[in-house]
Amino acid sequence: MRHFPIFLELHGCTALVLGDGEVAARKAEPLRAAGAIVKLRRHFDPADLDGCAIAIGADAEESELQALSEAARARGIPVNVVDRPALCSYITPATIDRDPITIAVSSAGTAPVLARLIRARIEASIPPAYGRLAALAERFKARIRTALPDLAQRRRVLETLLTGRAADLVFAGRDEEAADIFAATLDGAEPSGGMVFLVGAGPGAADLLTLRAQRLLGEADVIVHDRLVGEALDMGRRDAERIYVGKQRANHCLQQEDINALLVRLAREGRKVVRLKGGDPFVFGRGGEEAEALAEAGVPFEVVPGVTAALACAAQAGVPLTHRAAARSVTFLTGHTKEGRLDVDFAPLVRLGGTLAVYMGVVSLPQLRDGLIGHGLDPATPAMLIERGGTDRQRELRGTLDLLVEQGPGWSTQGPTLVLIGTAVGRGGHHPASVLEMSA
Repeated sequence: MRHFPIFLELHGCTALVLGDGEVAARKAEPLRAAGAIVKLRRHFDPADLDGCAIAIGADAEESELQALSEAARARGIPVNVVDRPALCSYITPATIDRDPITIAVSSAGTAPVLARLIRARIEASIPPAYGRLAALAERFKARIRTALPDLAQRRRVLETLLTGRAADLVFAGRDEEAADIFAATLDGAEPSGGMVFLVGAGPGAADLLTLRAQRLLGEADVIVHDRLVGEALDMGRRDAERIYVGKQRANHCLQQEDINALLVRLAREGRKVVRLKGGDPFVFGRGGEEAEALAEAGVPFEVVPGVTAALACAAQAGVPLTHRAAARSVTFLTGHTKEGRLDVDFAPLVRLGGTLAVYMGVVSLPQLRDGLIGHGLDPATPAMLIERGGTDRQRELRGTLDLLVEQGPGWSTQGPTLVLIGTAVGRGGHHPASVLEMSA
């Protein structure tokens, strides 16, 4: 270890920052955040060090930076001169601020860019809610010491509180419910039961998962998943139980009522449950029904959004869903039929204009075309099919609704497919390597 790591208490102390520029201003900011009184000086005067607890040199002449370093060292004042290791008595690490938790990463000045990259990785794995969790532990610190005088027992209970259901509630923004669990635990009556997370897997690519989804998959005891979750399932713990409940058209592995009951049962067994859904749980994913069932059963849950198909498909195809000159609205529509009939009021859809994104719409394409054109949509309006959108297997068929009806069934390979319709669909950049274009 080349340097001794230390955190300084600077609240109410005076800090000198020498320099006049962006770097000096940037160095002053965290000092103020730590409660220091910052003196900014353009030129160095030894008297400026009077009463200072720390000094930093940045945008100043080399001679003045050297003078600052020598004078501060002579007085025993910690000094750092930006990008001048030889003039420093301490170095400033890359930091992750999760107040009151602070994490510092240093390369001892040898590779500051690498330290920043490592910081970014750590930052991604530690959500800001850890700060609130630490604050909650501080709130109960005195009670914990009184109720648990034995150090080993205290450590075991704290580990449970800081990694279990109370922590999950803090991460879900339900701090007072977490506080109730802290209090109940110290009273010897910790509430039993687990928690359910309705998690969006996005379009299937692992790097399109949210950071929160990745964390929860790595912590889950059981993952209840659909068919179209792609690489997200591989992000779960190896020892996590995986239960498949996927649905296809007219072929449901489990009925929705049975899935609801399964989630309630697993949570009541005290397990941490991730209900993993393709796309976003609340966009044609029946997440709303599951949330209602969990709420009715008194089971705590959190909804973690995912990148829904319309966003992923359009982005990879280079198609803007909205465009100032072409579309000021986006409408999401399901293409599933009810008793063989597309249950849609087409007139307001045509009047609204904008872009229409139809999920699961290949089978109902003829009804979709007839309904829209029959209510005034221009037959030449651009349209496209996007299959397996947001993955490296994305395919696209561009044209008009007439062309999609004619070519779509033979073109489709039965993968999940989105239909996009609207003037904006004809704009944007194309990606020739993945696009099959046709014209009517």
